[in-house]
Amino acid sequence: MRLVFAGTPSAAVPSLERLAASRHEIVAVVTRPDAPVGRKRVLTPSPVAHAADRLGLPVIRAARLDAEASDRIAELAPDLGVIVAYGGLVREPLLSAPVAGWINLHFSLLPAWRGAAPVQHSLIAGDAEIGASVFRLVPELDAGDVFGELRRAEDGESTAGELLDLLAVDGAGLLAEIVDGIAAGTAAAAPQAGAATFAPKLTVDDGRLDWTQPAEVVLARYRGVTPEPGAWTMVDGDRLKVLEARRPAATDPRPDRSLDAGELLVERRRVLVGTATGPVELVRVQPAGKQAMSAADWGRGLPEHASITG
Repeated sequence: MRLVFAGTPSAAVPSLERLAASRHEIVAVVTRPDAPVGRKRVLTPSPVAHAADRLGLPVIRAARLDAEASDRIAELAPDLGVIVAYGGLVREPLLSAPVAGWINLHFSLLPAWRGAAPVQHSLIAGDAEIGASVFRLVPELDAGDVFGELRRAEDGESTAGELLDLLAVDGAGLLAEIVDGIAAGTAAAAPQAGAATFAPKLTVDDGRLDWTQPAEVVLARYRGVTPEPGAWTMVDGDRLKVLEARRPAATDPRPDRSLDAGELLVERRRVLVGTATGPVELVRVQPAGKQAMSAADWGRGLPEHASITG
């Protein structure tokens, strides 16, 4: 088949690479325009644009799939459109332009977590399973019939970024199988079943840790917002980024130690923070205006008992 592929972040790159290595022809790669990156705000191609250039594939840069972009895609006469985290909506008449329509690889077990940040919201909610789904694109957000899915037990430790990397690779294989099935006429899709939940894009405020919550809730939020938009808390009026946190080691001689919610304890080259149910250990942090550092190094300048605010 003649494919149009739309995607932008690194999570879409494994799918692009897998399809580029298949027997199908990618007639265009659609991605968001180059964006300023870093302190110097250097215009930088998206990960998908970079991969497409490396693979020798033609690229259409479009901030949204407007009439101009839609006309350029329609002129290519694609058989199938494939979208993975492009960052924009596909509307008519583009939705009906490919002969076989559009399919979407989405990183949740639909109808759970429709929207822009499915892995993040799944972790924050404490779901026992994560996964990915390939579904037919329809006008309603992430609501089309599902061709297939993959499931993975939530390990209780990985961050959203780490799990998204895993799902991106596994999902690429699922996506390639379904593209082959559509070409062969053997792929079948079933309506989504169950109540839908939604996963809007996270904001900086979503990264604020609430130490009055149970430890498992605090850690679930930390994992869900890492690396973006990032976990943080306030210490003496300054924002402290929490880059790595975990449960205290099982070998802790006092695993049942009692700390008030938000109370800091600096001991034996580590920093513990009290929650509603038990301590959380800070491993790496970044104080305002400083480089990332171990929490132990940061904690040297603190009194033995100090308080941290959510």
